[in-house]
Order: sequence, then C-alpha cells, then structure tokens
Amino acid sequence: MRHEHKAEMKLRRRNIALTVAYDGTNYNGFQWQSPPRIAVQNVLEERLSRIFGDKIELAAAGRTDAGVHAFGQVVNFFTDGRIALDKIPLAASSVLPADIVVREAREVDKYFSALHSAKSKIYLYRILRGAASNPFVNRFAWHEFRPLDADAMQEALSLLVGTHDFSSFKAAGGAPNMNPVRTIYAAELFNEQLFGGDCLTIKIHASGFLYHMARNIVALTAAVGRHRITRADFQRIFDARDRSLVPATAPAQGLCLQQVFY
Repeated sequence: MRHEHKAEMKLRRRNIALTVAYDGTNYNGFQWQSPPRIAVQNVLEERLSRIFGDKIELAAAGRTDAGVHAFGQVVNFFTDGRIALDKIPLAASSVLPADIVVREAREVDKYFSALHSAKSKIYLYRILRGAASNPFVNRFAWHEFRPLDADAMQEALSLLVGTHDFSSFKAAGGAPNMNPVRTIYAAELFNEQLFGGDCLTIKIHASGFLYHMARNIVALTAAVGRHRITRADFQRIFDARDRSLVPATAPAQGLCLQQVFY
C-alpha cells in the first residue's frame, strides 16, 4: 500500500485480508516492481482490481525475494467492492495465473495491517538430498548432493532459539537502521518426501526476519552439516555479528513463507 494513498484507501468501506500461495520462480519477489520487471504484487493488484472494481493497493506480511515461494502469505487492502467473501477465491482463480492462488478471504477491522499486525512467521527451507536431482522438486528445494549430518545441524540450530542479535545473518540491502534483534521460538529439522525426493526441511518460527536472514541461517547450518565447521564455530560466528563470516546465501528456491500469525 503506497504511503501517500493510505489515508484515502482507509475511507473505503471494507478491509479485506487474503491468504495467498504462490510459486515465486517466475517473479522478481513479492514487492511491486517497475515494469518490465514483474513481482507477485504487480499481478495481484492488477487482477484483483478487476474483481473489486476499484484500484487495489496491497500491504503484505512479508516481502519475499525473487524466487522465494509462499504458502501462507497474508495481504490486506481497502475496497468498496461488494463481492461476497466466499466468492473471492473462485473469482480470483478466474483472473490470476496458475502460479498465484488466493486460498482464503476474510473481512478484518480497519486497523488490521498484514504487515504491522503480524506477531510471528514460520519459514520452511527444503534441501533435496541425494546424488540425483528431481525435476518435480527442483523449483522448491536446494539440491545438495553431499552428505549432511542432520544431528549436527539440529544442534547448531538450537543455538538460535531465544532473543538475540542476528546481525551475522543480515544481508546488506535491507531496510536501513533496522533493529537486528529478533526472537526465534523454534528452529528444527525434519525429513519429508516430495514426489519421491528425500528432503531435509528446516523450520524456523520467529518474531520476524531480517533481509536474507533465513537463507543465511540455512547456509551456515549446511556448513555444519557438511562438517566444514563445528557447532562451536557456528556459535562463534553467530556471536560475532559479522555477516562476512557466513557462507554465501542459500539459494532462493528452497525457501517458503509457510504461515503468519496475528
């Protein structure tokens, strides 16, 4: 939602919140981009305007990067459109591309903001293990053909739980002067099978995430899993608050915004 239009938008009768899923492969992230670059927000605003009959400007819970996916992205917008809530997902499916889906619609009070009202978020990061890649999983996972020690990775992830300064995992390019302190409520590993692919999935539930924070955590955790660094090294790098000590950011396609809590 454009700041200069916010007061005007809030004069409209309805504040609608949508839960949206998307495959981020073909988009330059979620946040609106100047054409010819296209982001998920560009598509949603243009297509939803057709349904509601007025100009739509969205606020979103998370500004996922290029190539990152979402199953539980939440957006909200103000509208005078009269379409019934239970009709919105089906109407949206008629105008949206197949890689963007409105899963749920609800009406919220005028003070609700998908961004500012969010209390915490869960991100999943999937690592496809094994010598061979999998064409049905490659768009949604980082293929790692080298062995990974899952127990060592879980031990490293456990060091993140609690309220800490996460500067070591903050990439340049995020919002300036952002407080690097966040609370991680849970950081855990589990195995799942996706179309026959053996995936090691990292689940992080936190009060919020810095720019590239989740992917940088994955990169350092994977280094522990390959036995390139130890648990003690992980703790030292975490405590140093120095991004330059962390390996290159893990690829975008493995990350998914799974759920937002309000």
